[in-house]
Amino acid sequence: MTLAELTGDISSIGYGLAAIGPGIGVGIVFAAYIQATARQPESAGLTRAYLFMGFALSEALALFGLALAFVFSHPAA
Repeated sequence: MTLAELTGDISSIGYGLAAIGPGIGVGIVFAAYIQATARQPESAGLTRAYLFMGFALSEALALFGLALAFVFSHPAA
């Protein structure tokens, strides 16, 4: 099998690589929340809102990447 015989697209590989960034972002958000709560436990309620907001924004990037992988994987009709 030669390289010329391979067919298909690489959008799934691109999405897999693009999902690394939001995965790292989610890890950083949760690490910051745990560290803030460990340093000052009484502020856990205040920083929890920032935790959910940061998590949602990081996951939104992954969902945009998934949607764009589907959009660019199929040729226009």
